[in-house]
Amino acid sequence: MNARNQYTAIIKKAGDGSYYGHIQEHPEARSQGSTIDELKANLSDALHEVLEMKKN
Repeated sequence: MNARNQYTAIIKKAGDGSYYGHIQEHPEARSQGSTIDELKANLSDALHEVLEMKKN
């Protein structure tokens, strides 16, 4: 069985219509995107990088 952690993404809409956000449990994992889907993918990448840095 592969256990996966779940994280909460805080997403907000910018004045120009794009989106920005961070991961609540790891606020240093921040990103932005033109769409919510793009932001989610970017946040996933940012979270992965943060977790990798914390392992070392």
